[in-house]
Amino acid sequence: MTTGYAALLRGINVGGHRKVPMAELREVLEGLGHGGVATYLQSGNAVFTSSGGDEDALARELERAIEERFGFAVDTLVRSAAYLRAVADGCPFPAAELEGRQLHVTFFSQPVTAERFAAVDRRTYAPEDFRLGDRALYLYAPDGLGGSKLADALARPTLTRGLVATSRNWNTVRKLVELTG
Repeated sequence: MTTGYAALLRGINVGGHRKVPMAELREVLEGLGHGGVATYLQSGNAVFTSSGGDEDALARELERAIEERFGFAVDTLVRSAAYLRAVADGCPFPAAELEGRQLHVTFFSQPVTAERFAAVDRRTYAPEDFRLGDRALYLYAPDGLGGSKLADALARPTLTRGLVATSRNWNTVRKLVELTG
């Protein structure tokens, strides 16, 4: 059975470093035998179809191919269309009432618990707020991510140790749902 997936590459094409041209990323995915390959924006979002059903195995395969092609490692998460739809449907914030830049999702390589983030005092950062989902953290930042003090606090290495984490704004999450569906 063929399934739609999104590959979320972490930390590429930022400030001229770790350049992965999207046309070449599409070639890499096609070279791995995936179909329906497309990219979205320049920040490491690709969609594809595959008969392989293991997100982690697909991610490792893509990481190896990227390192072979570009000469550097890129942490990659692969998420199925069904998972992305569940993340969008499970948003604990009123997404329809917010601008896309006000809502973000950080995707994690494995489930996270509330205990991991217990030291973050939500009241300190109000009206900013966050909620946990399945391998995801939803962040409400009314003034956008650029000036978010809560986003900085949540990105501390002590909170994300042992995880691959990469964030996308709500517009990108919605678009990936559309492209993988």
